[in-house]
Amino acid sequence: MPDSEPIFLLLPSILSLILFFILIKRKQRRYNLPPGNMGWPFLGETIGYLRPYSATSVGEFMHQHISRQAFKFHPFFFLSLLEKQNLSLSFELNSTFFRYGNIYKSNLFGEKTIVSADAGLNKFILQNEGRLFECSYPRSIGGILGKWSMLVLVGDMHRDMRMISLNFLSNARLRTHLLREVEKHTLLVLNTWKEKCIFSAQDEAKKFTFNLMAKNIMSMDPGHPETEQLKKEYVTFMKGVVSAPLNLPGTAYRKALQSRSTILKFIEKKMEVRIRKMKEGKENLEEDDLLEWVLKHSNLSTEQILDLILSLLFAGHETSSVAITLAIYFLPGCPLAIQQLREEHLEIARAKNQSGETELNWDDYKKMEFTQCVINETLRLGNVVRFLHRKALKDVRYKGYDIPCGWKVLPVIAAVHLDPCLFDRPQLFNPWRWQQNNGSRGAGTTTPSASSSNYFMPFGGGPRLCSGTELAKLELAVFIHHLVLNYQWELADTDEAFAFPFVDFPKGLPIRVFKS
Repeated sequence: MPDSEPIFLLLPSILSLILFFILIKRKQRRYNLPPGNMGWPFLGETIGYLRPYSATSVGEFMHQHISRQAFKFHPFFFLSLLEKQNLSLSFELNSTFFRYGNIYKSNLFGEKTIVSADAGLNKFILQNEGRLFECSYPRSIGGILGKWSMLVLVGDMHRDMRMISLNFLSNARLRTHLLREVEKHTLLVLNTWKEKCIFSAQDEAKKFTFNLMAKNIMSMDPGHPETEQLKKEYVTFMKGVVSAPLNLPGTAYRKALQSRSTILKFIEKKMEVRIRKMKEGKENLEEDDLLEWVLKHSNLSTEQILDLILSLLFAGHETSSVAITLAIYFLPGCPLAIQQLREEHLEIARAKNQSGETELNWDDYKKMEFTQCVINETLRLGNVVRFLHRKALKDVRYKGYDIPCGWKVLPVIAAVHLDPCLFDRPQLFNPWRWQQNNGSRGAGTTTPSASSSNYFMPFGGGPRLCSGTELAKLELAVFIHHLVLNYQWELADTDEAFAFPFVDFPKGLPIRVFKS
């Protein structure tokens, strides 16, 4: 009996431990998770998810995951029925028979993830930012953009940073100062194009957006040696942002971190000069830029200002340049769209000539109605921003599925924009689908329903809606205005937009131009 005493003493602890594990198991089992495949340990399905594919599609990986199941029963049972009836059917028996629908679970970027190609869930996620979900990008993104970058910030700090950018990009400023600047920088690029010359449309678009942002963020002039040096460092920086986050000697990521350091030192020197001028009362009225505004109207620290400026340079340059390149790529395949664009912009140009004005004004911009249809269709089909990174702050239930607290959530915007249930013939570039009253030019096409338009989110949505949305649309419209009035163009080599997952043209989209 004495020998059994230790066992009796341990029995309550053992039973408590067993009960604890039972409760844990029950808690795990109570989740009704979407179907899916967690893939390999740690890597999960990340490699397949990030495999490059045509930007006008969702890619083979997503297509295989979100398609509906081919059969309600086991395929071998289906084959046996065919054999009994002496019938034959030629198809490949593979994983495509086991697809999951528009919401599925996976393991991506080293974390348990719910992936959504569901329009309703995507909108629900973005509208509940800060309540049920919050922004949650991989650490490598924060490491290279900075911990104070608007892309990775959450809560009050993100709201404050966003308000700074919204104030700087106010409607009043867009109507006056920024409209003039956009037109000026558009013409600086287009006026260098020579008859029948071949060049990279992507490089030209990037030159335009970089010079525009550098001027309006730090009053840096195009072509100036310091501007060109900053552009060179920025190109190296961008290659690292979109590369594998391997901080090893010689890697693109390591080089990007070094370029980031160089860029921040450059910005900090600019700050020091401005602060000294402000103290001495020697302010330059021509330096009406973001840096000046932040120094005068915010209480941000030096580190916060540096990350803010770098993140806005990144956001303002990269997305707009890709969108412009996509428009140049899509339009030659739709001659009727180019014809209607020319008619719209010739009408604006004639009115300008009659009034004796040369520069575009806000009324001219508001007349570019079909141009806005082209912009919407370019963003819908090209999907510059393909998916977003979020994390569940609480257990969430949607359409009978559970999204556990702490799991990553990826709303895939591109999948919704290319959903045939929402957009008729989604792979077709059809600007007329955005017209309120479908004209004869778009015969045989349909205007998106009100519900479809509600799910069009090229700039995100909710509290994190891109603060540069209106500037991006303005850039595209003004660039298209002068492009179609002054040039015709053709693709000089076979090239297409790929998602890496960032959108890029492998050859830079070579085009040949002819003056109109």
